[in-house]
Amino acid sequence: MNLRFVEAFHWAATLKSVTAAAEKLHLTQSALSSRIAALENELGVLLLDRRDKRLRLTIAGQRFQQHALKLLDLQRQVKGEFGGGVARASMLRLGVIESVVHSWLTGWLQHMREAHPGLELELTVETTPLLIDQLQRGKLDLIFAALPAGGEGVHALALQPMPMAFVGQPRLHGSGPLTLAQIAAFDLLTFQRGSQPHAALLQLFRRHGLEPRVHAISSISAMAQLVETGFGIATLPQATLQQLARRGGALRELACEAALEPLPIHASLRADPSLPLIESALASAPGFTPKKMRRSSSKKSMTA
Repeated sequence: MNLRFVEAFHWAATLKSVTAAAEKLHLTQSALSSRIAALENELGVLLLDRRDKRLRLTIAGQRFQQHALKLLDLQRQVKGEFGGGVARASMLRLGVIESVVHSWLTGWLQHMREAHPGLELELTVETTPLLIDQLQRGKLDLIFAALPAGGEGVHALALQPMPMAFVGQPRLHGSGPLTLAQIAAFDLLTFQRGSQPHAALLQLFRRHGLEPRVHAISSISAMAQLVETGFGIATLPQATLQQLARRGGALRELACEAALEPLPIHASLRADPSLPLIESALASAPGFTPKKMRRSSSKKSMTA
């Protein structure tokens, strides 16, 4: 039995789409369909119901999917045991929010490249809703976002949240602790409208009866440049501020009487039984804690 044919069937069944499965395996749709047809011919049964536009598994297909998972997992184990240490190209389709890019992504990717010399990376930097959508449609393998992804076959794990800070220039705002009222007197810059940092910032000030002018900025680089020119105060992850400081930036954390809520980070993935790279990527992610992997049912629509 050709395991490439098994793999083609597995991803069509998992993603419920021949198109998405073909993109995942870097095949044409006709090539993927041919592999599944060859597998069906070998088994002597129909695995996919092709009577309408929506892909469905037949009863035989549902049963064979369980065997497909075991076969692909066994293939991975055999390759791992008898691979002889030969580096093989492994594609990781990774999606991250910008806060991760401007904090620990570079160091983590360097670690991944050392651990997997054959790593080939496809990196997408987007907002949380778009990353979740692409993961659910099978266009990404692993995402680091502000919310966990849900859906059949998708798993999510909470990572260490990122502490947030008010960021500005001490020469403009002083070095002593600021009250919320003092901060509210300046223009405030934070992430996109509806994002966790945006919503948490508004809630913090409203609890104290304050209504500051808040600007929603989609780019951390743009936010930093605006604050450097004296355009208000930003809310950024402390790790991002540390990176900016190492590059010679003039921005500093501003002491405040009230703390900002940390930015939650979740790793969400669609497990690939033929590719151990995803498990390795998750295990080495900064802030990883051995919390139980769970299916996520979150339906919130925040961005970051």
